[in-house]
Amino acid sequence: MSSRKGQRDAARVVREQLARERRRRRTVWVSAAAVAVLVIAGLIGWSVWSSQRSDSFTTPPGANGPGTGIVTGGGPVTVDVYEDFLCPVCNQFEQSSGATLEQLVSENKAKVVYHPVAYLNRFSTTEYSTRSSAASGCAAAGGKFREYAKALFAKQPPEGSAGLGDDELIDIGVGVGLDRGSFGSCVSKGTYKTWTEHVTEEASRSDVTGTPTVLINGQPLADRSPQGLTAAVAAAGR
Repeated sequence: MSSRKGQRDAARVVREQLARERRRRRTVWVSAAAVAVLVIAGLIGWSVWSSQRSDSFTTPPGANGPGTGIVTGGGPVTVDVYEDFLCPVCNQFEQSSGATLEQLVSENKAKVVYHPVAYLNRFSTTEYSTRSSAASGCAAAGGKFREYAKALFAKQPPEGSAGLGDDELIDIGVGVGLDRGSFGSCVSKGTYKTWTEHVTEEASRSDVTGTPTVLINGQPLADRSPQGLTAAVAAAGR
């Protein structure tokens, strides 16, 4: 009798262990499925957010197809210039070689694409890099991107400062012939800030790590002097 009772007890213990194991496996599978659903949902959500983010920028007139820069000229050689309006070395490049770029455009030897990135916001207390780049988009809308860019460099604030205020950015635009009403409204509303974010993100994705960066038909230019620039464009155009 006691032997049969012991067998029943042992069988009951085994059944309980098997039931616990089934419950444990069921819990593991349910948890794994839930995690998988969350991961998939997260990936879908990120993809949708990323797509919406990349498509939500306002591109100024005169931009290239991808909306990553303002195009001047139509020559056979493409010169990409990545610049930040707070970057002192960019200012030096503008002063030394800006006129050479314009000459190459006027002679129909090059198409120059200017990419006003916002890499140096950390060196301004008011995100001046973003604000000035967005303002240059407003200038492009008014047909005076280059005039405005040169004026911004001529009045470049020092790194670490607040930078120029929006009213000052507007005054600079008026000084190069832009309409105070339409240009001022564009700057005040930050119309092209989303474009600046797009330009900056795409530059980073293209492994542009600093400013100024100059590319000749996609190849980095080491000698950014007027002579080096002219020689590189001539070589690329052969």
